[in-house]
Amino acid sequence: MTFKDKVQELIAVALAERPELFLVDFSINEANKISVNLDGDQGVNLQDCIDVSRAIENQLDREEQDFSLEVASAGVSSPLKFIRQYKKNIGRTLKVKITDSADIEAKLVAADEEKITLEWQAREPKKIGKGKETVDKKAEILYQNIKEAIVIVSF
Repeated sequence: MTFKDKVQELIAVALAERPELFLVDFSINEANKISVNLDGDQGVNLQDCIDVSRAIENQLDREEQDFSLEVASAGVSSPLKFIRQYKKNIGRTLKVKITDSADIEAKLVAADEEKITLEWQAREPKKIGKGKETVDKKAEILYQNIKEAIVIVSF
């Protein structure tokens, strides 16, 4: 079993004990720096990161393989990668890059196993007369057509 396989197995065991958390990204570089990014259905707090870090670190032997370990929550500017992340962000505004059209900044109103549903308002020319009017828009986008989706944080 390679070092990467062993670490991956330890992550799986640690997350099995905490089903509300899930792995977003995992990597090991040439200097054996282990980076683990987590997300959770109700977010990830510091204690979650500490618990997962300890569960991994306590099962590895630095005498056998020197390493450094970083366990963190997926950053607010990190792109959404999993359906579970879309579902947890329903009600928030996303910036979505779509493969065959322009970017959309809109409110995520639904997410299922195949697609997301976005709603937003746009200013468009009036059908009759001059000027513009505000129009409600709605789009259903298949996950396979999403290049990148990021939660927009507003204060």
